[in-house]
Amino acid sequence: MQLHQASWPEIETYLTRSKGVIVPIGSTEQHGPNGLLGTDALCPEIIAREAGDESGMLIAPTFNVGNAQHHLGFPGTITLRPSTMLAALQDWIDSLARHGFEQIYFLNGHGGNVPTINAAFSESYARWSLTGEPCPYKLKTRNWWELPGVMKTCREIFPVGDGSHATASEVAVTYYGYPDSVKNVEMTPKIAPEGDFSDADNYRKVFPDGRIGSDPAQATPDKGAVIVKAAKDALIAEARAFFGANA
Repeated sequence: MQLHQASWPEIETYLTRSKGVIVPIGSTEQHGPNGLLGTDALCPEIIAREAGDESGMLIAPTFNVGNAQHHLGFPGTITLRPSTMLAALQDWIDSLARHGFEQIYFLNGHGGNVPTINAAFSESYARWSLTGEPCPYKLKTRNWWELPGVMKTCREIFPVGDGSHATASEVAVTYYGYPDSVKNVEMTPKIAPEGDFSDADNYRKVFPDGRIGSDPAQATPDKGAVIVKAAKDALIAEARAFFGANA
C-alpha cells in the first residue's frame, strides 16, 4: 500500500489494523557513467514498493535527498547538510507519530546517510527521555543490501567487480525498476580503483568517472530482478517482526 496513492480515509482505516510504516530513504548523487542519479533512493523505493504491494504494509514517500556533499563534483548531485537532514527527519518522524504510527522503519539506500539517521533517532528519543515520558514509537533503520541473504545474492551474481560505489548490484536494481533507462557505456578501466577521498574536488580527481571498485556494465534488469526478490522477501519478514502485533 502506497501512502502517496491513498486517501486520508484509507490511511485512517489502515491505522486501525496496523501502526507500522516503511520509509524508503536514499540520496540523489552520481553513480558512474551508466548509473542513475537517483540510484540510492530508487533501490529502497523499488524494493519497498514490491514489499508493500505483496504484504499490504504501508510504504511512505521516499526521502530522496541525503548527505552527498562529496559527490558534488559531478553534475546532477543534490545534497543536504547533515543539520538540514536531521531537522527534516525529525519532522517526518513527528508527523507520522502524530497520526499514531508506532513502528517507523527506514529502509536506507545510501551509506552516507547512516550517521545522520542514527543521530535523528537519538534526537527523537532524547526529547522523551528528558521529559520523563515514555516514547510512543520505535524507530529502526536498515541498509537494503544488509537485509538477510541479500549480500550473498549480490556476490553470487557479481563475484567480481560489484565494488563499493556505483555497484553492479544497485545499478541492476534500478535497471529492473526502470528498464527503459538502461545505459550501455564502455568503461575504462573495466573495474574502477578503490581508495579514499575527502571533499568533492578530491573525489572527482581520485575517481574521475565516479565509480569506486566497481564494474556496473555487468548490470541487467534480469539480474536486478533476482536481487529485488531477495530483498523484498527479507524486508517483509523483518518489517513484520518489527511491527509485531501491528503487522
